[in-house]
Formats: sequence, C-alpha cells, structure tokens
Amino acid sequence: MKNIMFFCIPAYGHHNPTIAVVKELVNRGNRVRYYSFNEFRDKIESTGAEFISCDMYLPEVSEDIVSGSTTMSSTEMTIVDLRTTARMDGFLKEQVEEFQPDVIVSDSVCFWGKLTARKYKIPMVVSTTTFAFNKHSSNYMKSSFSEIKDLIKGNKLVKAELKKLEAYGYHEKSVMPLVQNDNYTDTIVYATKKYQPCSETFSKHYAFVGPSLLTDYKPDKEHDRPLVYISLGTVVSNKPDFYKKCIQALENEDVDVIIACGRVVNPDTLNGLADNVKVYQSVNQLEILSKANVFLTHNGMNSTSESLYMGTPMVFFPQINEQRAVARRAGEMGAGIELKEESVEGIHDAIMEVLTNEKYAKSAMECSEDFRASEGPKGAAEFIETAPHVMPEEDKKMIYKEVIPGVLELVFWCVAIALMIGFKSLTGSDKWWIVAIVANICFPFYKKLIAKIFTLL
Repeated sequence: MKNIMFFCIPAYGHHNPTIAVVKELVNRGNRVRYYSFNEFRDKIESTGAEFISCDMYLPEVSEDIVSGSTTMSSTEMTIVDLRTTARMDGFLKEQVEEFQPDVIVSDSVCFWGKLTARKYKIPMVVSTTTFAFNKHSSNYMKSSFSEIKDLIKGNKLVKAELKKLEAYGYHEKSVMPLVQNDNYTDTIVYATKKYQPCSETFSKHYAFVGPSLLTDYKPDKEHDRPLVYISLGTVVSNKPDFYKKCIQALENEDVDVIIACGRVVNPDTLNGLADNVKVYQSVNQLEILSKANVFLTHNGMNSTSESLYMGTPMVFFPQINEQRAVARRAGEMGAGIELKEESVEGIHDAIMEVLTNEKYAKSAMECSEDFRASEGPKGAAEFIETAPHVMPEEDKKMIYKEVIPGVLELVFWCVAIALMIGFKSLTGSDKWWIVAIVANICFPFYKKLIAKIFTLL
C-alpha cells in the first residue's frame, strides 16, 4: 500500500482521465488524497479517495472567467498557477509532513503539484491529459499569431512571478521545465502508442496507457436516422451564433441533432429553431457518442479520445493550439475532416461528407479497437505504484541521443561562421555571403542526416 497525493488544475478535461485511475488505485488498497476543487468533489469522493479542497488558495479572477463567458490567455493561466503555488506553500508543507506521501501524481500543468514534489524530493508521476510533446511531436503544436503575441508580451510578467517564488524555496528560472515533457520524468499519457505522435522518440519513463474511462457503453450506430452530435467543450463554448448556423445547416436533413452548448449559452434561445434539433447545456457525452454517427468537436483531448473510443468520426473545429494538434493527429488516423469554413454551407458540407463517406467511420472504428485494447486505468495505476522508475542506462542513451545531435548542429554553424570570416583570406574574394547561402541550403539535409543516424543507434 502507498500514500499517494494527486494534484490537478480546476479543469474538467484534466480531471476526467484521472478519476478511473484513482478508483483503481483505491481498489488496490492504496491511500489517495486528491487536492482539487469543490466543483469536482463528488467525482473524486465517488472513487473512495480523500478529497481536499483547494478553492481558498485560488487567486481571484474576473466574473466573466468564472462564468465561462471569456477565457484566460496562456500568460494569465501561468500567472494564476504561480500565485496559487505561493498561496499553497505553507499548507502543502503541513500536508507533506502529516501524510508522508510515497509518490505525487501531478497534472502536467499543475505547478504546485510538480514543485511540491521537487521541493521535498518526493517521487513524481506526471499525468499528461494532452499528447506528450518533445522536439519531435511539438511540430503538431502550431500556435496562432495571437497566442505567440501573448507569450511574448507576458514573458516579463511571468518572470516577475517566478522571482517572487524564490522566497518560498522554488528556484525556477523559466516556466518551460514546468510545462514541457522530458525523457527522465515518469509520465502517464492517456493515448495509445499508435495514437501518440512520434511515440518511438519517448523513453521508457513513459506509459502510453490509452483512454482512462469509466463506462460500459459500446458503439451502437444502427438507427432509423443518423445522429449528429455537436459540442465545443466546457471552456470555449460561448458561441450562440455558431450553434444557430449548425441548426440552419441541418434543419432540412434527415438526421437527428443533439447540441451541448455549455453553461453560458441558454438552450431555450436555440430549442425550437428546428424540429430535428435538441439543445442542452450538458449531456452524458459517452452515451451520446456511443450512438452518434458524426461529432462536430473542438478537439479537446478528452472529447476526441471519447469519440474515437466509441468509433465516432468527427468534423474538427479546434480553437487553440493543443486542440489543433489533436485534430491533426485524428485527421492522420483518417477519423474525420477539418471544418474549413465557419458558414452554414461549410458546416453542412463537412458534416454530410463525414456522414456519407464510410471511410471515416471505418477509420474511427479501427481507432476504437486500438483504444479498447490498451491498458487504461489498470496500466496507469500499476505505473504509479511502481514509481519511481530508475533506468540509468536508458537515460544515458536518451541523453546521448538528445545532446550529441545538438552539439553537431552547433559545430556545423561554427564551421560555417569561421569560413565566412576567413573567406577572403582563403579565396581572395570578399563574397563571403556565398558560404551563408550554401550553409542555409545544406543545413536541413545535415540535420536530417544526424537525426537518421541517431534514430538507428
């Protein structure tokens, strides 16, 4: 039996995959304390874990953010996380001393969980509810101009918050080590190896356990009329005009439509606009997806995984960079298409294409078979129980593969710069820029060659 501390941020998409894992850990005889927020109390207590409320430590945010009518930027979320860490420091010190945890399981972006593990040198397992991102898979993460602008503008504010944390014994020079994946930290990813982009580039410290779900629902796609399900999740769902376009796009089609509009939009303003459409604030998503023939989704990791688990093809409508990464991967798996045009005609054509072309349903069902064969909550629980996973030889090999290529790339540019500087003395010509052009042309091929060599090692 182990004493296990769980930490998560106040977000459904980050909590949901952990519930089945916690239940499995408790059933195995472990003592679990889950440090969370009142909104999730019932779910957590249903697992048999001890719920510890952390609401009092959250900094105040605007009413618009609380209600869900607006969302936080990445910078704002980072600052809230850092301030929450400072507020919880004394409380968590007492908890660690009293509970004596054997392992801490922290959400991948829960700073106070990760920093508590580091400060008190407690073995940690990271719970990653998106894909795992390294220098290979990060190519899937394409930030918009506004997201990049926010990160640049917020850099100074974030550094100021990090400086304040030094007084509490947290000496972090950057938030990047707190949010990025590395190859030396034990990490659970709720995706299968087949679904995780570039899974072969991650070390044995990673457990790709697949979706973590508590459900007995199975795909049931045979109906008198196809069922279309539309939901944009719980964060970026305040889009009444978009829902109206969806209703207009499908009102004359021989399909049934269910829309989950979130907690901000009033369903009464949308119900009655078409006889074949029903609008709710929330639904039992797994039940609906088990019957749905197409899902128009924002591509949150949970929603997309649940859709594939139930063999439901999708129309992708991602809103932020992480969701764009998930949509891209699901598209590569052949399980749907992207909504190219946010118009009535564009919505209609995308949904009908997925409904009428059997290849999308076939690919989604293949993903379902892969997901259902994964280790799931049992695999995650076993990984947590056996942490820490010390793999010195594997770690040395990963360091070798990560550091040496970077050194060789640096050598390339040092040689190129030296040739540019000494070009005139070597050739008698002052056209040094020829070296710069040649170097820029050759570097991508050189980089690919190095990557190929170290992949084979």
